[in-house]
Amino acid sequence: MSRVPIVAIVGRANVGKSSLFNAMLGRREAIVADEEGTTRDAIYGKVSLDDQHDFWLVDTAGLKSAQDDFELSIQEQISQAATDADIILVVVEAAGQITEEDRRVAKLALRSKKPVILLINKSDRKVRGADAPYERLGIKTTIRTSAIHKIGFDKLENELEQLLPTATIREDDNRIHLALLGRPNVGKSSLFNNLARKQQAIVADRAGTTRDINRAIVKYHEREIELLDTAGIRRSGKIERGVEHFSVLRALSAIEQADICLLLIDANEPRVALDQKIAGMVKEAGKGLVIVVSKWDAVEDKTAYTRDSMAPLIATDFDFVPWAPLIFTSSVTGQNTVKIFDLTLQIMKRRSRKIATTELNRWLRHQVDRHPPAGLKNRQPKLRYMVQEQDNPIPAFKIFGKDTRFVHWSYRRFLESAMRETFDYIGSPIQLWFIENGAKDPDDPDYKTKKQPHLSNPYGK
Repeated sequence: MSRVPIVAIVGRANVGKSSLFNAMLGRREAIVADEEGTTRDAIYGKVSLDDQHDFWLVDTAGLKSAQDDFELSIQEQISQAATDADIILVVVEAAGQITEEDRRVAKLALRSKKPVILLINKSDRKVRGADAPYERLGIKTTIRTSAIHKIGFDKLENELEQLLPTATIREDDNRIHLALLGRPNVGKSSLFNNLARKQQAIVADRAGTTRDINRAIVKYHEREIELLDTAGIRRSGKIERGVEHFSVLRALSAIEQADICLLLIDANEPRVALDQKIAGMVKEAGKGLVIVVSKWDAVEDKTAYTRDSMAPLIATDFDFVPWAPLIFTSSVTGQNTVKIFDLTLQIMKRRSRKIATTELNRWLRHQVDRHPPAGLKNRQPKLRYMVQEQDNPIPAFKIFGKDTRFVHWSYRRFLESAMRETFDYIGSPIQLWFIENGAKDPDDPDYKTKKQPHLSNPYGK
């Protein structure tokens, strides 16, 4: 298979690049807002024109003069995206005159010696007077577009089909999706770059740098791992309207997309209630979880704040997810970053493990014999057999018996603890469902439709 080509969208700020990006992908991937500088990282997405023409579409930040080191890093990223691209889409705004930034973008694109297409965006708006002299930009192929009304998209696709080589993107069904979560400025982008082994996300010592979900795919021990870097999650009262609100939604979306989540907490500020709330969101979603203490290199007094003294305090704060492993890292020194991949593979192996029904029932009989369920209201529950859910991404088990609705919540926790001890479900929540004896076997096609109401809530008190 030939290398999958890259198509980069470049242009000055607020000309509609992210709207075009979303329209070409057919979904809301990049954040779109009527605010300059919304896109800061290079955002990637897969586009398929037909069965033979797949490519990676890259949305970049708006080009403008670099006022500081942070802005300079954004501009360097745009230049890198243009260098790596096979085709460059230069976007200008139909309503208005050609600006100096437009000329700089066009010059940057043409200097790359790559095929360049000029997109005159927002062409659905009525503009009085003569058109701006777009031919002065020196780009021969020009297409008028509108992301809202899909104007010019057929012509753009035809141009791309003629320029693109034949290539298809084959996604690995065995790929692990690993999301980086946490409060703003706890080091998510630094760890992302360290894990990805490249400078893809912008790293700066200020809160709120990452706004979109930034992605990178790495291979470790023959397994593909997709990294998802997210915007920092703020307390509800701290969430601003507009872009900041969308950033939180992107973080929530990353949790849903992930198999395993890395929750980063700052070594210099390790006990924050919001960190616990984020962990609860991950648990509620049924995802794997690793608690990562970041910036360990920045702790000045390691005699007072040692790992042995800090770990029990953190464990107390996260006692509702005792199964989540704890790891101390430093993106500056690279300490324990490779161990994150080892943990990821270990957790994923446990989450995908299928246990034979005979082994499960042998285990259940042993637990009931050594500690029978007490029950409530003079009703003694009888647990008879159990099976594992086969189509559930979360390790889930159904326990059938009589009067299971009277099984006390403490006994449910006992069984979960015993199951973790026996089958080592490190880093992952598990679900136990207790089903009344009247419910039919789960393999019966009528089971889910007729008997589902008999299911008790997992871990409910």
